[in-house]
Amino acid sequence: MDLSNLTTYMPFLIKAGYVLLYLLFAYILGSISTGFIAVKLLTGQDIREVGSGSTGATNVKRVLGTKWFFIVLLTDGIKGILTVVLARYFFTDTAGFITVLSAVFVLLGHSKSVFLKFKGGKCVATGVGTILGLNPLVGLIVAAIWGAITYISKYVSLGSIIALPLSAVIMYFMDSHIAYSIYCLIGAIYIVWLHRSNIARLINNSESKVR
Repeated sequence: MDLSNLTTYMPFLIKAGYVLLYLLFAYILGSISTGFIAVKLLTGQDIREVGSGSTGATNVKRVLGTKWFFIVLLTDGIKGILTVVLARYFFTDTAGFITVLSAVFVLLGHSKSVFLKFKGGKCVATGVGTILGLNPLVGLIVAAIWGAITYISKYVSLGSIIALPLSAVIMYFMDSHIAYSIYCLIGAIYIVWLHRSNIARLINNSESKVR
């Protein structure tokens, strides 16, 4: 073994190790489901066996009401914000690659939780949280669009499948990292795919309204 080569690459290997550990942290954080925990503690029910089977805020509202809808919405969003903010703090990431990768992993954790047999939520609040962490103004615009469409239509899913795809366009025109725009596009595609059953219900007019 050439020890001189090992010494040369050691800083890179150490940083790669830290990045892998952080991505694991992002996934584990995403996997912690406030919706599942709240419903289990307060009612004894498994949220995965209620309504749509999602652990997200909309399904939690069916069991615990409006207050817990907002609590779960907020905590799911914080997971996304925290993941991105910490990634930007701990890593020198001029290309935005590590930050974006951490955002991807928190979404994967939220939707495919290791603690819930790889089931979870549909990533809307967590996704908007990651966007807020990447660019607060873009995140606020996306959240406002989601809120307006949801309020007018009474369909959370409709607000989600319109607002999230728009995030990529808004991020691009706000002169952010191109990596951030690409992340928003990929994240939006994933979130829309998670809403495929909602889209089918919207088409046949059987989707549940938020109020």
